[in-house]
Amino acid sequence: MGMQALLRKVAHNRALLHLVYPPQCLSCGARVTTDFGLCADCWRDTPFISGLACTKCGTPLPGDDAAAEVLCDDCLTIARPWGHGRAALLYKDNARKLVLALKHGDRIDLAGPVASWMTRAAQPLLLPGMLVAPIPLHWLRLLKRRYNQAALLSAGVAKLSGLEHCPDLLRRRRNTGTQDGRDRDGRFSNMTDALIVPPNRAARVEGRHILLVDDVMTSGATLASAAEACIAAGATGISVLVMARVAKDA
Repeated sequence: MGMQALLRKVAHNRALLHLVYPPQCLSCGARVTTDFGLCADCWRDTPFISGLACTKCGTPLPGDDAAAEVLCDDCLTIARPWGHGRAALLYKDNARKLVLALKHGDRIDLAGPVASWMTRAAQPLLLPGMLVAPIPLHWLRLLKRRYNQAALLSAGVAKLSGLEHCPDLLRRRRNTGTQDGRDRDGRFSNMTDALIVPPNRAARVEGRHILLVDDVMTSGATLASAAEACIAAGATGISVLVMARVAKDA
């Protein structure tokens, strides 16, 4: 079968599938025109980040020079052990709903579409030879949840970007529990030396630029611990990418 005939057959099969299972909004389930999309109402309620953003964490900032390197108030006062960062969404409204659905609602079908949003946001960060790695869960939490949402997102970003992916580059030395309810200092204290690069992964890090991927950035304590572990293992540069950034006015 020729390529054109194969493409026509795929399109025909997709059309038949849509007759039986019409595409639904990722968020509310309403009918939409394309697979893995949002309906108009959910799109308006989903705070995508565009335009000028903090160079380190991706928080949107006033202004329209998206190429400028600027820092938000947090990144002016907190030393970030990474060079650049981006976020696809602000953690509020429908974005918060999507994060919680992926993280706690077994909505692993969201990982692919969200990874595509993150990849678009990450374009200024991507470098040839970059290694993509997720923030790991402690094995006890992984056993309970059955999947690591950050690893699903990082796999999608790596595939879409054509970059190497290492899902087990980092390991938690101890169960740090939840960061919810801790203030900023408490979050950083809780994550001090919590993440390491295991000896059998050190060669993957040395001399490489690492793109660390997580679902949400609040204080940045977890990403800082991961970045410091990679730097200690010989990484030459760190960038971070998250699905959603918690902003002070969110």
